[in-house]
Amino acid sequence: MVHSHSKTLVFALLATLAGGMAVHADSPIFVGTQVSSHLSMDRIDHSAWNSLLRKYVDANGMVNYKALKASGSDVQVLNRYLKQLSVAGVRVPSSNDAKLAFWINAYNAVTVHGVLREYPTTSIRNHTSKSWGYNMWKDLQLYVGGKPYSLEQIEHEVLREMDEPRIHFAIVAASIGCPRLLNEAYVADRVQQQLELNTLDFFARAQSFQYDASQDQLELSAILSWFSRDFGGTQATVLQRISPWLPSEDARNAALQNSATVTYLEYNWNLNAQPQ
Repeated sequence: MVHSHSKTLVFALLATLAGGMAVHADSPIFVGTQVSSHLSMDRIDHSAWNSLLRKYVDANGMVNYKALKASGSDVQVLNRYLKQLSVAGVRVPSSNDAKLAFWINAYNAVTVHGVLREYPTTSIRNHTSKSWGYNMWKDLQLYVGGKPYSLEQIEHEVLREMDEPRIHFAIVAASIGCPRLLNEAYVADRVQQQLELNTLDFFARAQSFQYDASQDQLELSAILSWFSRDFGGTQATVLQRISPWLPSEDARNAALQNSATVTYLEYNWNLNAQPQ
């Protein structure tokens, strides 16, 4: 058994070797605020987030992180928006569409906040430690209704449980391989149309989907492999589920017939940043 003093020295040595850059996984970073009174998600105003998206995100979903980080006032707008999200109550009755819009916006806004903390950086994967140290997906946590939610929890325990696979084409882990970050906030009265729009856009991009008719080969985003269960679980059910969103009749037919060879495209984890 290692004595506690020796453990302390070992940990200090490891921290020194790591350059002191990593935050231990037991030390979450909280955003938003803890409040005692909570509102329905139908009453949460997403207009501040909408304004930031309009200002700093282009039509392809690329983000001007440099300009946003340089604007102290707009960083404060983002911080205030995260605090506004904290006022929502997870147990307060809300419409399903309001919940969808809320949690998609929450995931995307917290991710942008997390990237800004690290910027300049080349990839979110630089900040998602697999062993010890800071992991943005686990350790950056937003208070909602008095409870902290990590990005992983928002994705896997909230959104994926809503039985809406199109969320995978709306939440954005700050990477080029992700769906585009829609340059407007999701809102309850249009979230269904917004999800459909971004899903169609996702499959229209070569980084997410390709069909070679001469080889009868479908190349899919790795997202469809990682989350196949959300699309039915088998190759046939996945292809059938995504077929309405594919960009050509030939591709749709190949998917419906489950006749093509299926492979998965390499995922691009480079930061979804506008070129400077």
